[in-house]
Amino acid sequence: QIAFMTLTLFPIRLFFAAFMMLLAWPFAFIASMGSDEQELEKPLSWWRKIVDILLKAIMRMMWLAGGFHWINVKGRQALPAEAAILTVAPHSSYFDAIPVTMTFASIVMKAESKDIPVWGTLIKYIRPVFVSRSDQDSRRKTVEEIKRRAQSDGKWPQIMIFPEGTCTNRSCLITFKPGAFIPGVPVQPVVLRYPNKLDTITWTWQGPGALEILWLTLCQLHNSVEIEFLPVYIPSEEERKNPVLYANNVRRVMAEALGVPVTDYTFEDCQLALAEGQLRLPSDTCLLEFAKLVRSLGLKPETLEDDLDKYAASAMKMKKEKVDLKEFSAYLEFPVSQTLESMFALFDENEDGIIDIREFVIALSVVCKPSKTLETIQLAFQLYQSENGTIVEEDLAHILKTAMGVSQINVTHLFRAVDEEEEGEITYDDFYRFAELHPHFAEDYLYADQLGDESGLETSSLSAPNGICTDFSPENAEDKNKPQQKKLN
Repeated sequence: QIAFMTLTLFPIRLFFAAFMMLLAWPFAFIASMGSDEQELEKPLSWWRKIVDILLKAIMRMMWLAGGFHWINVKGRQALPAEAAILTVAPHSSYFDAIPVTMTFASIVMKAESKDIPVWGTLIKYIRPVFVSRSDQDSRRKTVEEIKRRAQSDGKWPQIMIFPEGTCTNRSCLITFKPGAFIPGVPVQPVVLRYPNKLDTITWTWQGPGALEILWLTLCQLHNSVEIEFLPVYIPSEEERKNPVLYANNVRRVMAEALGVPVTDYTFEDCQLALAEGQLRLPSDTCLLEFAKLVRSLGLKPETLEDDLDKYAASAMKMKKEKVDLKEFSAYLEFPVSQTLESMFALFDENEDGIIDIREFVIALSVVCKPSKTLETIQLAFQLYQSENGTIVEEDLAHILKTAMGVSQINVTHLFRAVDEEEEGEITYDDFYRFAELHPHFAEDYLYADQLGDESGLETSSLSAPNGICTDFSPENAEDKNKPQQKKLN
């Protein structure tokens, strides 16, 4: 079917979809000319209303050309004065743009998107909130702009936000980012379903790429999408003061409507788990738990690298000195709390109330730079090396089991391969040269040794693309009652 459709229907559909997008461009361009912020806050003029209708019709024809013959809409879209923000989930594909083109709600977009030929003009027409990656203060400015628009009593168009922040496979709802909920105004949850017999829609960081997804979808005879507008969610006073609580409660409502579970995993957890570094995280790693605690502690992603540099510099001065909970609290400059105690417990290998601060720095480096394996190992060498810049096999074991978040690991095979001169010690330069020659050293020298070993690296983890569990399902009731996993026990 794919071969036949590729030669017949696919080029026709692609041509008409592209033609419809080009047809929409001049209308969007003319309507966007000379529009300033004051004009955008005014009610639409009669000619802008006509342009809106024309563009929505053209966009619907574009999706029809792509095989989306049925767009089933349930519920009623609230007015901007009733709900200034539409929260949409699950986010699983760039075809999630369908509700955007149907409503012409504003969205949060990268500032670079407005420079894309044709598409950029269409984006500017819907008055998005632009985020600039080059501006370090962009996150705060974006939240402030969302808040300003949301509290304008319906003067601005509704803002459509995908609070998951990344594409998932729709099997569950991951943690919502709080940006949509910080303004504390009512939101309308919107859920998406793609009830197709064959799923060619889902686009995540694993699996087919964007072009392959487009090709396979255009080769389908029919594509269906279902958009359901749920009742407006009005936050309580407690939820207005606590955006995270507000986000979690809205997520629960949406998950019930979809019939899927929720999970505490976030976009950052997924990046960590599936990072394509030279070290794959095994399925029983405790680094995902550590990453959650880092967030709970209040360490912010945008400042994490600076925090890492600060903690690493302190750890180098402390050398091999171990610290208790009170000293750990002073080191992090955070008060003792349940979260801090839980983090401390992850590194309390002998349950004797003291930890090696170097292990915390290595774990934080992995969370901060999940794809940059060699940068973490270089930092670890600096923390563990002797005065002549070398480490021994025991040090390498400490480094790698911390970087992988496991209780035990056998590094003998790897250490001997790096230590070609059989001196019993290696430098980072030795390790770096070896890693350059053997980019898959973890798979060849670490994981292969663990099969049948009691190290805690389960064989099931080897079937996953990056050594992490392939199922990001939420913790069940039994898991929640388990004692917290320690790195070294």
